[in-house]
Amino acid sequence: MSMSSQFDTALGWSPRLSFSKVLRVVLCLIVLFVFAAPFVTIISGAFNKTTDSTQVSLYPHDPTLLGFEIAGEKGIWGYFLNSLVIVGGGLLLQLAVSILAAYALARRKFRGHTVVMLLFLLTMMLPEEVIAIPLSQVLADLPFLGISLKGSVFGVILPVALWGFTILIMTEFMKEIPREIEEAARLDGVGELRMLWVIVLPLSKPVLGVATIFGFMMIWDQYLLPLIAADDPSDYTLTVALSVLRSDGTVGPGVLLAGALIALMPSLIVYLLMQRSLIRGITAGATKG
Repeated sequence: MSMSSQFDTALGWSPRLSFSKVLRVVLCLIVLFVFAAPFVTIISGAFNKTTDSTQVSLYPHDPTLLGFEIAGEKGIWGYFLNSLVIVGGGLLLQLAVSILAAYALARRKFRGHTVVMLLFLLTMMLPEEVIAIPLSQVLADLPFLGISLKGSVFGVILPVALWGFTILIMTEFMKEIPREIEEAARLDGVGELRMLWVIVLPLSKPVLGVATIFGFMMIWDQYLLPLIAADDPSDYTLTVALSVLRSDGTVGPGVLLAGALIALMPSLIVYLLMQRSLIRGITAGATKG
């Protein structure tokens, strides 16, 4: 085997200098800068004692934790806890609903199947601004129960329980599970719930990882829903609280960047922990069929 073949990769790298290799390096550096520069700037500004919003700095010139201390005095950690509670409960409920709905749509045929799928997809087509007022009225007076969910975590958790995106990707993945496995299990007397729990879910781990990552980010980044569901500023989530802090004239850019870094970390941690599941899920979906 030649020396060049030992260093070849899927991108076509080779140890010999060529115009194509230089071009690839330049393009990779440009992409890296575009995606990494904002993140590095947030870190730099969050730890910098004097942050100038008109200048971009890739490292803190005068490192300090003052921005985090002021953000804590403004109640940022309480808002952070609100966000964690909502995203935890909302994500668990969303995954449970999506799994059950996807299993029914993928493995069972019934009258009105297409209509049900279309209704699920409508949740992706309607922007939040369109349903904000009707949703606010429903949360203030829940139909048939006559109770108000405003000012409670359930006012944010329940509306995010149904998301057409997770149902769609799970449905398409579960359709590809061989029916021979299901038929063999039924001969052994396996029921519906056990079929879902013991057979379908273990085979659906890749798509569960994809649904978890996107579901977490969807709920964590909610802005309008927590705003209309809140009765008091103490009910705000971190994303809403950051917009409120931005309008506070006593708060400088460093405090806002510290809050933005706090808001960014959970999504980053979830992605890093589940990136393998995301890659497996995307790869599995691309190679099926």
